Amino acid sequence: MNIVRILATAAFATAIAVTAASAQQTQRVRGTIDKVDGNTLLIKGPDGAPATVSLADNAVIVGVLKATVADIKEGSYIGSGALPQPDGTQKAVEVHIFAESQRGTGDGHRGNWDGSPYGAGIGTMTNGAAGQAVSGVDGPVITVKYKDGEKKIIVGPAVPIVRYEVGDKSELKPGAAINIAAATKKPDGTFAAARINVGRNGLVP
Repeated sequence: MNIVRILATAAFATAIAVTAASAQQTQRVRGTIDKVDGNTLLIKGPDGAPATVSLADNAVIVGVLKATVADIKEGSYIGSGALPQPDGTQKAVEVHIFAESQRGTGDGHRGNWDGSPYGAGIGTMTNGAAGQAVSGVDGPVITVKYKDGEKKIIVGPAVPIVRYEVGDKSELKPGAAINIAAATKKPDGTFAAARINVGRNGLVP
């Protein structure tokens, strides 16, 4: 085989690999349910663009409710998107209180928070068990402990806090606001998902 054919073969193999990887890429899908047809949802995005999502038969449906810092008890399993501070603390941008059955979800501290309102990769995400809150100048300071360490999270008075409750497919109806953190885009442009968050009482997740 000559060098030209070798390079052509390598290029073709690379293209196949890239295509396969692209097919498995996940992205966030959010909006309002427009129509439900079995496990298929037609979603209207915030900009009005439509998206079709196929849910797995055993998809996890999670109801999202508004909460307050008082709902964060010692031992609660929480997640917080935040901005790192010079003193090593994390200033919360949002806080999620997980359902007990979700304990351990995403345990740890990591950068490149893809859900940051300041742009992808700007900020951190910390998931772990909440310690007792102590008073701070800018709001309660909660120590979040995870398997490899701990971080102090400052929760200001304007920080949105939500609580998760595992629900069922009866919550998936036209008009409901949804958020899918990791939807897999298929070659035909539609999406597949194994978990979907649904806002309750008018909350937009």
